[in-house]
Amino acid sequence: MPILVEMGWGGLVQYPWSITWTDITDRVDQVQGVTVTRGASDELSETQPGTATLTLDNQDGWLTPGNPNSGYSPYVRRNAPIRVSIAHYPERTGSAPYPLEQLVDDFDDGAVDTAKWTAVGGSTETDGRLRQPMTSTVARLTSVREWSLAGSQLTVKLCTVPAAGGSSSASASWYVYSTTSGTRLRWSYNPLTNTLRAAIEVGGTDASGVNLTYSPIDHAWLRVRETSGVVYMETSPDGWDWTVRRSAATPSWVTTDQVQVEFAATRSGGTPDYIEWDYLGAQIRPRFWGMVNEFPVEWEGLTSSVTISATDLFKRLNRLPELRSMLGMEVLTIDTTTGAYSFPAAYFPLSEPAASSSAGSIAGAGIGALASTQVSVGGTLEFGGEGVSETGESAPTFTPASASAGRYLVGDLGPQTAADSTTWATHVQAWIKTSTAGRAILGIHDATLDHQLVLALSATGILTVETTQDGGALTVATTTSANLADGAWHHVVYDSAFSRAYVDGASVSGVLVAESMQDARTLYVGGYRSARLWSGQIAHVSIHLANTGVGSVYATSYDAITGFAGESADLRVERLARYAGLPSVTLHGSTHDPIASQGPGGSSVVARLREVESTESGRLYAERDYYGLAYQSRDVRFNPDIVGETFALSYADLEPGVELADDDQKLVNEIQASRPGGATQTVNAPSSILAFGTYPKQLNLLKTTDNAVTDAAYWAVLRYANPEPEIREVPIEAYTLPEYLDILDADIGSYFTVYDLPVQAPTVDARMTVEGYAETIREQSHVIQFRTSSASQDSVWVIGDPVYGVLGVTSRLSY
Repeated sequence: MPILVEMGWGGLVQYPWSITWTDITDRVDQVQGVTVTRGASDELSETQPGTATLTLDNQDGWLTPGNPNSGYSPYVRRNAPIRVSIAHYPERTGSAPYPLEQLVDDFDDGAVDTAKWTAVGGSTETDGRLRQPMTSTVARLTSVREWSLAGSQLTVKLCTVPAAGGSSSASASWYVYSTTSGTRLRWSYNPLTNTLRAAIEVGGTDASGVNLTYSPIDHAWLRVRETSGVVYMETSPDGWDWTVRRSAATPSWVTTDQVQVEFAATRSGGTPDYIEWDYLGAQIRPRFWGMVNEFPVEWEGLTSSVTISATDLFKRLNRLPELRSMLGMEVLTIDTTTGAYSFPAAYFPLSEPAASSSAGSIAGAGIGALASTQVSVGGTLEFGGEGVSETGESAPTFTPASASAGRYLVGDLGPQTAADSTTWATHVQAWIKTSTAGRAILGIHDATLDHQLVLALSATGILTVETTQDGGALTVATTTSANLADGAWHHVVYDSAFSRAYVDGASVSGVLVAESMQDARTLYVGGYRSARLWSGQIAHVSIHLANTGVGSVYATSYDAITGFAGESADLRVERLARYAGLPSVTLHGSTHDPIASQGPGGSSVVARLREVESTESGRLYAERDYYGLAYQSRDVRFNPDIVGETFALSYADLEPGVELADDDQKLVNEIQASRPGGATQTVNAPSSILAFGTYPKQLNLLKTTDNAVTDAAYWAVLRYANPEPEIREVPIEAYTLPEYLDILDADIGSYFTVYDLPVQAPTVDARMTVEGYAETIREQSHVIQFRTSSASQDSVWVIGDPVYGVLGVTSRLSY
């Protein structure tokens, strides 16, 4: 079968690396096939959530939700992960020695192909796989010696591994033999030690062989490959994304010998068992990665089927709640590329509306509210005042009558935070604004007052860290900060793991003389234990627990005070993806302009990503091989003749339905463009307006300068003031074409050329950019309907270039 469909029963899409996949291909209705859609209708439209639709056999009831007798129970449920791939088997051509990649077998017909293999010891094709018993008799499946590894490769899926079974020794191997005994490539699995070994053996040994603790997820696929003088042995979780496990300079026999492939399995005593292999020689091309929307069971007589639809990660992204401010999201998330593990145990934004008398945590469990608490007589605490800039969030104002009379906030951090703070290192951050020195920002202590931590300002406004570990007097550690009682907002971070403090993104201490915080239970904000009451504002107080010091990471969130204005578009996309909990963003291109603030909350992560995309004339879409986003900068599309194309086809190879469009769908000849806090400017193309009338468009861009807005507007007008005739739909029956794999490699933003167009066409050939596609995959058929745009729309001026050096004729100014 050309289709490979796998379900991640019990897995969670947001943790793709932990999903164990189950092959359900034999359930797929190959007559109806699998339909997949991705991308956008054209380059001016947003990409839409990708979808997949397929019908599955449910005769055994295993795909019926709630069926306790299902082998997949209880995981037949909405949002179950699914992935769809093509398993392409190259045809054998030419004469021996054949490239090893042409040794293929799907093991689907129930009988060993005696023209390819010699089978002994019970090796069989069972349930669409090669099955070899693990007994004292060696089971072998050995190929004819007529293959060459030089410049070639071979892949196989390791489907089922045997158990130890009480045997004293056991081994299952996949070999590529030279003509010399013991000289070979060998993948082997030892069930006694659960070890997978990659070896390039001479005399049956390899001192540099690599032993891996076998993982059914990471080592699902195995490959041997030779290229450019190096032999590689690799593993893959999906047959597409490979990791090198063993490599060496190409042995001489690889370039001279006709090789032989063998699968062998045996054990010494113990309980008989078996190993299973599949998809030998399959070349995998991912087509879809997402989650099933539902499992609607249908009956017709005594037969049952399930026609499922699935959606890519945009389904999950579109359902996420609105983001808080960027400052808030920085508190709630952390850059995991540091390798540290950290989480917010408590986060009090303190953005409650006016007339509130308490403040709640939006992170952690069992955290009590911070209650407005009176100390002595007089003073006020009012919520709803103006907060940190670029957040759109308010902050409370503390106005005490004196340092010992007024109101502050007190709350219980709960037993879980108390327990966790004994195991993990405590980090504290807060935003402060005051003109009064000598007051306490916040304090924490345990139930017995043995452990205490206080952040305060000295009499001269310098940040201090006060601690005790035995209930005695607080030890005061003074930092090197400036005077923070200057009436401006400041960001304060304390890292107890490394005993370091940070103010406004910079370290203000070496290693401080400070005790660690444990059993944190009571939190004070705006003073400490009825004294040193704060005069001013405090916002975004949070407590984080980590396995190491990450204060320097949290210190970087100081730039949220400007909404991270000025950071490049690629960094902004990665930041927003982190807010959505995405583990992966693939960035394409190198032109990433500065982006303005997106500081305030209130919009979805997708909306914010789309703002960056439209500002940069970029492209945002879901990956088809992983739970991740891809983002293309606009220069990915510049000058396709320089970049190169994915494939080229003759017009005669296309299916019926090719049309040339010449309409005003994309025509734009007047743009009014603006940016946050900047000028509103108009750019137009007078010659186009004279010829066609006015076609206006409004652009609101997150640029950081007025000139950048003008550049973007000119770029759009120059492209679409007089769009060229273009082919927008290209239907292809790809399965029968020699370029099949190249066609499958085409994705959003790829180029291809159709040549030998009919004599009525304006040009002999046309180069197109892929904007999206719809495909239907059946047995021996793969029809792809590409949605395309004219690649020449993105031709930019290159001084002196023979193709793109004629400004206004073959190219236009870019930015």
